Amino acid sequence: MSTAVDWLRTSTPGLLVLCGLAIAVLLFVIIRVKLEPFVALLIVGLGLALAAGLPVSEIVGTAIKSNESLLETGFGGILGHIAVIIGLGTVLGAILERSGGAQALTSKLLGVFGDRGAPIAMGLLGLIFGIPVFFDIGIFVLAPLVYVAARQGGKSLVLYALPMLAGLSMTHAFLPPHPGPVALGGLLEVNLGWLILMGFVCGIPGFIAAGLVWGNWIGKRVIVDVPEDFVNEGDDAEPTGGSGVATKRPVVTTPPSVGLIGAIIAVPLVLILGATFGSILLDPGNLLEVLTFLGTPAVALLIAVLIAFYVLGIRRGSTVQELSTLTGESLRPVGMLLLVVGAGAFFGKVISATGIGTALADAMAAAGLPIIVLAYVISCALRIAQGSATVAIVTTGGIVGPLVAAQDYSPMATALVAMSIAAGSIILSHVNDGGFWIIAKFFNMTVKQTLQTWTVLETILSVVSFAVAAVLFAIIA
Repeated sequence: MSTAVDWLRTSTPGLLVLCGLAIAVLLFVIIRVKLEPFVALLIVGLGLALAAGLPVSEIVGTAIKSNESLLETGFGGILGHIAVIIGLGTVLGAILERSGGAQALTSKLLGVFGDRGAPIAMGLLGLIFGIPVFFDIGIFVLAPLVYVAARQGGKSLVLYALPMLAGLSMTHAFLPPHPGPVALGGLLEVNLGWLILMGFVCGIPGFIAAGLVWGNWIGKRVIVDVPEDFVNEGDDAEPTGGSGVATKRPVVTTPPSVGLIGAIIAVPLVLILGATFGSILLDPGNLLEVLTFLGTPAVALLIAVLIAFYVLGIRRGSTVQELSTLTGESLRPVGMLLLVVGAGAFFGKVISATGIGTALADAMAAAGLPIIVLAYVISCALRIAQGSATVAIVTTGGIVGPLVAAQDYSPMATALVAMSIAAGSIILSHVNDGGFWIIAKFFNMTVKQTLQTWTVLETILSVVSFAVAAVLFAIIA
């Protein structure tokens, strides 16, 4: 018995078996037992640490001192990096949504592209509005606008919905301040500026292939009517999408200009990228310090939030109390998300401390498997098995993080590994994914139609974006 335990804890094959068992247990308790992912990750992480023989004092600390334990550093390290960013990003998205910015963007884009180009307009709407707005919130806000475009165009709802969904999914998967990319920035220790750059580089080709090319082709073959219970009454349109959940569009007397909405969305991106390029192009000095300060993600997002509060809130008649209420309401769903990411980071710390990361590196080298492929395959497997993109990202990031840290990769190469994980986390959305059911209900599709349209869209977006990341990684790594 002792020999078997020693083999598990010290040999490369044994450590890989431990890792495989831990992931199997994690999937079992999430899928079969229906345990909350935060609790599941915490239980499995603690169990793996004990099974690998780590000292209790290293896992949870002592009665006197616990702040250097894996539990404390795992949670604290990642949450210190992402909590402020995700929180501010959520608030920014809320004020942009409440201001009527989506309606202003829709009117402008439809005016530019006309009826024939309406699907492209819907795709750009999802792409632009999806930068600051969470995926599910984006669906709730933009669904009425897609309904209007489909009603006016007289064609299948799928033709207009898929491009918009591709835009929302691309930004949610690949771009900060969304939780997945921000978490990967912390887990892989890569600057968010590089994640923004590589997110656009890898994600845009996937968006074009999945949203515009696939969406146009399948939208002419899967015919779905606008739900009968959708009533088009201008700003008061209220669809239920067959789900029984009404989503009321905000009533806005004078919508903000498109230029203003675009500028507010661009502010944090430009500031973060300015700091990234400044660190490459500028010598140390006052200018670089200013750019670094303003381009720190938390500072950049805070500036954007304050601008939005003033120009979209106070200047348009909102009180400070109303803005505070909006802020509080928007932050309520974020708590569990942060706990899941924190628990995933703890799981990653355990992977590193047990030596499993080194064992994976050895096995990967023996098999000749590039790290970017390994990251994608693990992320895909976790996504397909349990449905949650966030769980797939934080678990894969925890497994791959030590491998990345052991190599002398450039920031760009590390960002591309992050993109491969993000790409894997969205593949093959099916019945175990909550987003699958939201889309089916809101866009009046049967399970079969959702599999034919949305599931294939996510897979194309995943594969094409990963292919771009893998080619670039092969060139520069």
